[in-house]
Amino acid sequence: MSDYLLQMNGIVKSFGGVKALNGIDIKVRAGECVGLCGENGAGKSTLMKVLSAVYPHGTWEGEIVWDGQPLKAQSISETEAAGIVIIHQELTLVPDLSVAENIFMGHELTLPGGRMNYPAMIHRAEALMRELKVPDMNVALPVSQYGGGYQQLVEIAKALNKQARLLILDEPSSALTRSEIEVLLDIIRDLKAKGVACVYISHKLDEVAAVCDTISVIRDGKHIATTAMADMDIPSIITQMVGREMSNLYPTEPHTVGEVIFEARNVTCYDVDNPKRKRVDDISFVLKRGEILGIAGLVGAGRTELVSALFGAYPGRYTGEVWLDGKPIDTRTPLKSIRAGLCMVPEDRKRQGIIPDLGVGQNITLAVLDTFAHLTRIDAEAELGSIDKEIARMHLKTASPFLPITSLSGGNQQKAVLAKMLLTQPRVLILDEPTRGVDVGAKYEIYKLMGALAASGVSIIMVSSELAEVLGVSDRVLVIGEGQLRGDFINEGLTQEQVLAAALSQSGDTAHNKNNNDRPGAVGDARQ
Repeated sequence: MSDYLLQMNGIVKSFGGVKALNGIDIKVRAGECVGLCGENGAGKSTLMKVLSAVYPHGTWEGEIVWDGQPLKAQSISETEAAGIVIIHQELTLVPDLSVAENIFMGHELTLPGGRMNYPAMIHRAEALMRELKVPDMNVALPVSQYGGGYQQLVEIAKALNKQARLLILDEPSSALTRSEIEVLLDIIRDLKAKGVACVYISHKLDEVAAVCDTISVIRDGKHIATTAMADMDIPSIITQMVGREMSNLYPTEPHTVGEVIFEARNVTCYDVDNPKRKRVDDISFVLKRGEILGIAGLVGAGRTELVSALFGAYPGRYTGEVWLDGKPIDTRTPLKSIRAGLCMVPEDRKRQGIIPDLGVGQNITLAVLDTFAHLTRIDAEAELGSIDKEIARMHLKTASPFLPITSLSGGNQQKAVLAKMLLTQPRVLILDEPTRGVDVGAKYEIYKLMGALAASGVSIIMVSSELAEVLGVSDRVLVIGEGQLRGDFINEGLTQEQVLAAALSQSGDTAHNKNNNDRPGAVGDARQ
C-alpha cells in the first residue's frame, strides 16, 4: 500500500490543441493539506476538474491513483462516492431551499414509501453545523437568509455529509471577512486532525502559509515544484509562481496630479430593503486629473454603494450631484455615465461584469459596439482588430477571442472586463475591488496599467478591502465608516493603523489629515 491517499501522475489536458495541463504530478497524504498555487490561467481549477471527473476519464491523459487503486471516474457522483468532494469558487447552493435541504441535496434521507425524512435531516444538519462551530444556525431557514461566510460553511457541511476523505477548496475565502476566514482555517485544521486530506487553492498566500503542510506550484500548465511549507516563505512561493523575484509588489508609475476635474456632491444612498436607513450619508469629495484615489473602510461601510451611485448603478434610492470639468453631468444610468466619460469595473464580475453566453471578444467590445456599426451591420474585421489589440495589451490568456468568456480563469475574466471599460476611453475610471480573485502577477500588471492610465491623465477611483493595496497604489485615500466620510489623507507616510483608526472613529473631525487644510475645496466640507 502506498502512503499516499491520492497520486496524480503525468496529467495532460488539451483544449482545441492548446495544452492547459502538461504533465502535472500531485501527491496528497491522508490528513495533509496541500496548497495549490499558481497564477490565473496556470491550470489549477482545470487540474481539480480532472480529479473530480468534471472532465471524465478518457478526456485527458495520465493516471489517477486513489487509495492504491486506479481511479477512472466518468462522473462527479463516482468521485463523490469515492470520497473526493470539490467546493467550487462559485457557491452551488439553491437560495430558496433550507440549509438542511441544501446539505442533503441528491442524498436525501427518506422514509418507507419514498417520503422525505425531514426530522432526521434537520437533526443531522444541526449536528454538522455544531461540528463547524455554528451551533445557533437555524437549518430550517432558507440558505438565502445567511451571508456569504455562512453559505461557505453550508458548502463545507454538504461535503462532510458526503463522507469526504479529500476536500478540494477552490478560492474558499474570496467572499469572506477576516473573522470568517479565521473560522474556516480552524475548521480545516480540525479536519486534518481527523485524517481528512485537503487541497487548498487560493491567491491569498498568508492563508496558504497558515494552514498548508505542502505547497505545489504550477505555472503555464507545468508542475514547477512541490515543497514542504516549513522550508518556504511567502516571497519564495511568489518567485516560484511568477518565475521571477518580485521585490516590489506595488509598482509606481511616475504621474503628475493636475487640477480638480471631478466632484461628487452630497451623495446619499438609502437601503434597498429599509428606505429609512442611509447606506451612504452625505458624502462629498473631489478628484484631480491623473490622480489615483483609494477608498478604504471596513466591510459594510458603504464604499460599493457610493461608487455604484456615482455610476448610476445603485439599485435603491439615492441623491447627489456629479460634476465633471465644472459642469454637472447626468449619471442616472450606466449608459449616460459612460457617454459622459465616467466608467466603472464592478466588484461582482460574474453578475455585473460579463455576459456569460458571449465570447471573450464580444464581451470586450460590448460598450463600444456602435463604433463598429454601419447602418445595421457590424464591421467584424475592425472589431476583431480592436479585440486583438486589447488582448495583447492586457496580456489576456485565451486560445481564441471566440471562446466563451466563462472558459477563462477568474483573473483573465477580470482583465476582459477592464479592457471593455478602457475601450470607451474614460476620463474617470472607477475600479471596485479590481484585484479580487486575481494572482500576484496579474495584480502587478493591473497596478502598472493603473499607473500608466494616471500618467495619461485618466483619474482613477479605486475601492479595495486590502489596506496594503490602497496604500501601495493611491495618491490620496478617503476613509469611509458606517456610510460617512471619516478621513481624507494624502498618501505620504500614511500607515494602515491611521486608516483603521479613522475608519473606526466616531467623528470625522479627528480623522482629517492636517496637510489637507491648505487644499481648496477640501473634502472636510462633508459634514459628519
